Amino acid sequence: MREPNRKEFVLARRSSASKAGAQVAALAFALALAAFPAAGQEATANLWMNTPSPRTEHQPAAPTALAKLVKEAQANNPQVLAARRAWQAAAQVPSQVSTLPDPQVMVQDVSAGTPIPFWDYNTVQMTFVGFGVSQSLPYPGKLRLRGEVARRHADSLGDRLESVRRSIAEQVKTSYYRLSYVQKTLEILDRDQSLIDQMEKIADARYRVGQGSQQDVLKAQLERTKLLRDTAETRQQQGTLEAQLKTLLNRPPESADIVAETMIETTLTYTPDELLSLVRTGNSEVSTRQQMVRSKSLGVELAKKDFLPDFNVQYMWQHTAAPFPDRYSLSFGVKIPIYHSRRQNPELAQAAEELNQSRHEYEAQVQQTYFAVKDQYLAADTSGKVLKIYREGLIPQATASFQAGLAAYQVGHEDFQSLLDSFLDVLNLDKEYWRTLADHESALASLQALTGVSIP
Repeated sequence: MREPNRKEFVLARRSSASKAGAQVAALAFALALAAFPAAGQEATANLWMNTPSPRTEHQPAAPTALAKLVKEAQANNPQVLAARRAWQAAAQVPSQVSTLPDPQVMVQDVSAGTPIPFWDYNTVQMTFVGFGVSQSLPYPGKLRLRGEVARRHADSLGDRLESVRRSIAEQVKTSYYRLSYVQKTLEILDRDQSLIDQMEKIADARYRVGQGSQQDVLKAQLERTKLLRDTAETRQQQGTLEAQLKTLLNRPPESADIVAETMIETTLTYTPDELLSLVRTGNSEVSTRQQMVRSKSLGVELAKKDFLPDFNVQYMWQHTAAPFPDRYSLSFGVKIPIYHSRRQNPELAQAAEELNQSRHEYEAQVQQTYFAVKDQYLAADTSGKVLKIYREGLIPQATASFQAGLAAYQVGHEDFQSLLDSFLDVLNLDKEYWRTLADHESALASLQALTGVSIP
């Protein structure tokens, strides 16, 4: 067999190199498309997000709209149902405590000369039978105050119901946004696996023709294994978030999995001052505290009324046998509060302290809500700015760096590790973008719960 001369050897070597170069060029095109930002603004940026994963074996379940889940949670969540029942029960109290005490009906028998009832009824004048009615009459204004205190308490439980509804809605939204982020992360990791497989093949091709090293192939395999680990951990997070959502929705654990829609950035149109101005009027927890202050204030007035006497009216009809005439009696009683130092004074002092306590709790709730609103506004505003930096700075810059590194790797001017690092930068920035977007939307959900505003 003839040995190839030097010219034939060089031509064969160039042919092998050109084949490897073609593989690298094909990877360059695929990775360039994949490395665009997933922000969802420009058409080119959507290529990475909207391209279906090559590893998908079947179509996933249709995503469920967030508004539908929020409505379901507010209708079925046990905490909401319990708060609603408590409010409905308290609404029945005002009419009870503002109504006069039940009258008392009396039957009376008086016997003279014998302990036996109804004995000598027709012969002894002092023997008679009587029927009467007695009614207690609280001092004027007491019943009205008791009813008003009960109404304020019912109103506070109504505000508490609204607070629970908002809290559950916020939890559903936060879990939903986290689930959307995790689902998007799984898509990114799935694409990563395919692209790492291609990079491994190119590194292996370069190694076979003497243009690369075996270490490049091993690094690609190591990165693929890391992606498998990350995928397993992310699927665990997905299962946890789905279980959390099912708990909030009061769904059975074995019910169908929940698929979230892809997140879209929501613009915050309110200023900090506008949001802070809504704290005292739009926050349900603050409203609950405010109703408690009003209830305790009425309690002080009621304690002052207890220094005044209550009354009792009694009417009695007494009948004896003929020829003795019937007797009629009307009596009027007064309950005199004489133990001021041991009963009424401590009661008034207790009511006054409870009023002061409720006022301090109200102001504390206001200040706490001020802080929460300011904190969530800063979180939403900052994350909105960071998202813009991702879209307009970090992701395009990382993409350009990767593309330049890929071109340099093709001609042997850059090592595989540098190319791998720049590639991972693009992928990690993409995942960080979606995590920041989830944080942004969660902050807006908190602002809605804290102020009652509607943020589209």
